[in-house]
Amino acid sequence: MVVVGAGPGGYVAAIKAAQLGLKTACVESYPRLGGTCLNVGCIPSKALLESSHHYHVVNHDLGKHGIEVEGVKVDITKMMQNKTDVVTGLTGGIEFLFKKNKVDWIKGHGKIIGANEISIALNDGGNQSVRTKNTLIATGSVPAPLPPAPVDNAGKRIVDSTGILELESIPKKLIVIGGGVIGLEMASVWSRLGSEVTIVEFMDTICPGMDAELIRNFHKQLKKQGLKFQMKTKVVGTEVTDTGVKVTVEPSKGGDKTELEADVVLVATGRLPFTSGLGLEGLGIAMDKNGRITVDEHTFQTSIPSIRAIGDVIRGPMLAHKAEEEGMAAVEMIAGTGGHVNYDAIPGVIYTSPEVASVGKTEEQLKEAGIKYKKGVFNFQANSRARATLSTDGFVKILTEEATDRIVGCHIIGSNAGEMIMEGVIGIEYGASAEDLARTCHAHPTLSEAFKEACLDAFAKPIHS
Repeated sequence: MVVVGAGPGGYVAAIKAAQLGLKTACVESYPRLGGTCLNVGCIPSKALLESSHHYHVVNHDLGKHGIEVEGVKVDITKMMQNKTDVVTGLTGGIEFLFKKNKVDWIKGHGKIIGANEISIALNDGGNQSVRTKNTLIATGSVPAPLPPAPVDNAGKRIVDSTGILELESIPKKLIVIGGGVIGLEMASVWSRLGSEVTIVEFMDTICPGMDAELIRNFHKQLKKQGLKFQMKTKVVGTEVTDTGVKVTVEPSKGGDKTELEADVVLVATGRLPFTSGLGLEGLGIAMDKNGRITVDEHTFQTSIPSIRAIGDVIRGPMLAHKAEEEGMAAVEMIAGTGGHVNYDAIPGVIYTSPEVASVGKTEEQLKEAGIKYKKGVFNFQANSRARATLSTDGFVKILTEEATDRIVGCHIIGSNAGEMIMEGVIGIEYGASAEDLARTCHAHPTLSEAFKEACLDAFAKPIHS
């Protein structure tokens, strides 16, 4: 088996394949394993979110605990070095796992030239041809370009999600184009560090597609933190000057143009499947209008059965953990041991403060499908641990099928929502009812008790509200 791409989907699939007894190679041209997520995405962004959160807490929250601190300052160089150290440690760990599991890392760019053959342009300038019984495409995605705002990461004025992680100083003014997950997380980082941040969003809501009640609450909290928003607004032009960037915007549905100014502009308008140079067109592999590879939803096989694809290059949310699950399942099917992915039980998390996490159906989706449902909500304001930690903003919302009490959706905004959501994920995966989880003993005092109370509210009544 040959895996093309060593991101979370690819490297996990390669290791699993080797563990199941397949002779396995992984083709990756980037000098470090781990793909976008580990190198210039999930992991470095979370390192910066954590560092900036500590700075914010020292400046704004410690006084409430009776702790007075003076002379706090940011050393952006050390902060960036910490981020780099985290990334280097993890990517080096994957290389160790490849060696441990006898996965061959072929360093180069792969092009699929047949149902069972891959041509590889090696990083050292040579070429190699590999015959394989099975091929798995796991090449991930790249930032979507925005023509009115051409990215120049080297110039550090108009940057994408990679360039924003490499700034050498804190911009006084930052404009973020796009109110999705990446844009909001990076807006949070630099706002905490002192930037004046304005988010320009084409739609009338941030994070479209997520539960509307959850996002309305989230939007209010971000505004309270000082983030500025220009909704229903599109960027029609940019001009890089000696001192920064001039951004021309207008209402999404047309109207008068206005001009904004910033030191740095982040283009965070989504991501596109990365299939360039793979040779898919020449092989006649079917793709949809969005450039995603068409696969069988159970086997991940393309129109050529020996070639499978997973992760960001196929339909579904562009999430590292989704790619991992698909990689595991695809390899298990090749090895004849089964494998499945429950797409109703894939969580999504926004790592701001407060965190936002969701799994399963939203209220809007249930209404559109005509499914009768019940809703249980519990606010962290009434949770003992949240009171003690001064993290009372937010709530847990549980959605259940009315006829069966089966949990079909869970939406959380609050401290550690990204960890708490797993209770909902497991509940959905194993078909639990709200009563099942409400009757499960939760430690006191913990934030997870809010989950129990929301479940109580869904089928009976909560105790503490």
